[in-house]
Amino acid sequence: MLISKYFRTVGLSCALLLSLVSTSVWANALESLRVWPSPDETRVVIDLKSEAEFSYFSLSSPARLVVDLKDTQLKTKLPLSVKDSPVLKKIRKSSPPTAGTYRLVFELSKSAPAQLFKLAPTPGGQYGHRLVVDFSHGGSKPAAVVATSPSKTQVSRDVSQLLGTADIVVAIDAGHGGEDPGSIGPTKKYEKHATLAISKKMADQINAIPGMKAVLTRRGDYYVNLNKRSGIARQNKAHLLVSVHADAFHSPKPRGGSVFVLNTRRANTEIARWVENHEEQSQLLGGAGEVLAKNNNDKNVSQTLLDLQFSHSQKEGYKVAKEILGEMSSVGVRLHKKEPVNASLAVLKSPDIPSVLVETGFISNPTEEKLLFQRSHQDKLARALAKAIVQYFEANPPEGTLFANRGKGSKHKVSRGESLSLIAKKYGSSTKAIMQANKLKSSSLAIGQTLTIPGASSSVSVPQVHNPVETQTITHVVARGDYLGKIASRYKVSVAAIKRENKLRSDTLKLGQKLKITVSLKDQPLRKHKVQRGDFLGKIAKKYNVSLTGLRRANNLKSDQLAVGQMLIIPHS
Repeated sequence: MLISKYFRTVGLSCALLLSLVSTSVWANALESLRVWPSPDETRVVIDLKSEAEFSYFSLSSPARLVVDLKDTQLKTKLPLSVKDSPVLKKIRKSSPPTAGTYRLVFELSKSAPAQLFKLAPTPGGQYGHRLVVDFSHGGSKPAAVVATSPSKTQVSRDVSQLLGTADIVVAIDAGHGGEDPGSIGPTKKYEKHATLAISKKMADQINAIPGMKAVLTRRGDYYVNLNKRSGIARQNKAHLLVSVHADAFHSPKPRGGSVFVLNTRRANTEIARWVENHEEQSQLLGGAGEVLAKNNNDKNVSQTLLDLQFSHSQKEGYKVAKEILGEMSSVGVRLHKKEPVNASLAVLKSPDIPSVLVETGFISNPTEEKLLFQRSHQDKLARALAKAIVQYFEANPPEGTLFANRGKGSKHKVSRGESLSLIAKKYGSSTKAIMQANKLKSSSLAIGQTLTIPGASSSVSVPQVHNPVETQTITHVVARGDYLGKIASRYKVSVAAIKRENKLRSDTLKLGQKLKITVSLKDQPLRKHKVQRGDFLGKIAKKYNVSLTGLRRANNLKSDQLAVGQMLIIPHS
């Protein structure tokens, strides 16, 4: 009896010990991996049960990144092949260095700098603990402004500015994206999708206006670092940066739009940082910054110059914000704040570019969440924003732009491929007016011919652009038998468009070659989903980010009941 009792006690102790060891070894779990390629970097998000404890190192020949997750077990499928990234090929597991450690290997197509950091769970519970790995694509950085040598004459403006025909460039920043969904509405719609749709429509409106050009900081569902957003604007010599967002609150009651501008406190903090950072200072102040950076005794002068620049940007940003609020109100958009709001927001911090952040409404409000995803409402918002920007630049035209020379005659040198109607459209004129100004008897033009463009005296009108076609950039992997004409026909685009987007110099393609193709959503090949055990209509709609109504309509469903193995068509919008 005593022996039996002894062994029973030992057995219970061992079981308890094994349980504790098991709990310790598997304290964490790798639940999923998500890959978000963007133009500049590829982001990998590792979803974990609890906070990551990790270490990592790089290997060469071939290039790899190895990440060791301590006390972690795998609860997802590996390996994972990556098709859309120029640097990342595959994620696989490998033999761990110690028991209880899970080793991930990232196979790279070339050596790529990696940045790793942890993210805490999101307040709304959309995401839990995450470990993020960012691989840089090694693209070119925004070029710094080159200082002018006193001994040489150097032109700092391009030909279009000297001719007074330069475009006003508006950078449009669609808030959030990729791993960052932004705020989430009551029906689980994401802010990042609404901001991108509105931003694209706004860009279409602006691009339809002669003398204006839009630049988007992101064109798809991927994340762009906040510093890079203003960097993209600067690289494209933008005259204005507009960041598009949707507000949220813990209560569903607040609603209406607001416009934010940078507050003085944040401005002063940024000025102090730029004074110490000589490289950024020279970019912002041009040749003067280069000279000041060489002499540390001139910090006060640097601060004064940056302060003047920031004051100007703040003042102009406030003017733009007032115009936007006025236009939003005039088209029936409810306002949450009727005056511009000062805020300390990272995307507004450029001293050289007037910047505003537009909250288009409260996605946390059920009514406004629905509106933010209605195409007609998006069109109304986009047009209101475009009209406000046009009105601001009509009153404050930048030097050397077509807007600054409205009412004055300008010169245009005919280039290859240009027609009279194309030139007239560019300047907001008419073929008849240009022919009369140049005493032309026909519309035929010669390359190199200089035309006088009559100035437009009337105010700039914003054309009605109803429901611009939504587009998406996809990756096509060249298969056996593919050629450019066949691929162009499949996606309903031109061969020239594919060559231009991929910088192809010939029509020759290689097996396995990856081509970026921008297609309209209505022309995308059909997406299909085979119903698995445990699937239901809401789950499938959420997976593909489509509405239940759209899913029902695309499949002519009379009820939400599904059968295992049933094939569903997934609509693109």
